[in-house]
Amino acid sequence: MSGYLITFEGPDGAGKTTIINEIMKTFPNEVKHPVIVTREPGGSKISETIRDIILDPNNKEMDDRTEALLYAAQRGQHVNEVIRPALKENKIVFSDRYIDSSLAYQGVGRELGINEVQMINDFATDHLTPDLTLFFDIDPAQGLARIEKLRPDNEDRLEQEKLAFHEKVYRGYQQILKKYPDRIKVVDASAPISDVVEQSVKIIRKQLPEIFK
Repeated sequence: MSGYLITFEGPDGAGKTTIINEIMKTFPNEVKHPVIVTREPGGSKISETIRDIILDPNNKEMDDRTEALLYAAQRGQHVNEVIRPALKENKIVFSDRYIDSSLAYQGVGRELGINEVQMINDFATDHLTPDLTLFFDIDPAQGLARIEKLRPDNEDRLEQEKLAFHEKVYRGYQQILKKYPDRIKVVDASAPISDVVEQSVKIIRKQLPEIFK
């Protein structure tokens, strides 16, 4: 495959979606390849249906292993229906979350184990690894406060988890950062949005200079 997969990670409220949208205002004109934006959970019809199940606040009885398997299932469909075909067409794929989210949220947050969650996701994706990952670093309490301010009555099932869970997830991300320092680069997501966008593009330019015109 000749395309590039760039993933965007971070705690809830880190601003990933907003930053991707801001980057996309100019980024497609700066690179040699077409760019598509997708998300997880979701990204395809089947994956979006699974997303609804995973994030529905009414599904409070969902088992932790079921949650991890559903994330892997939607990811397998997403990769095979959207991401891999785009990479074969020489496109750059921006994915709002990918496997690292499962390692942090289910592997550490749900205490299922990073290696165990990695295994089911390797099977689901046939070991498709990002070329670059940007981790938007923000204190979990600050991220949750952003969500509460933006949509106080519309939190999804994981966003409704208590701060202690999100702190565990954050610690999980720190473990993953240490495990994959060459692939995952940190962006200060507490900075003003213009600075975060500038940091992000600068990192992409440094790590993947060959994609730029």
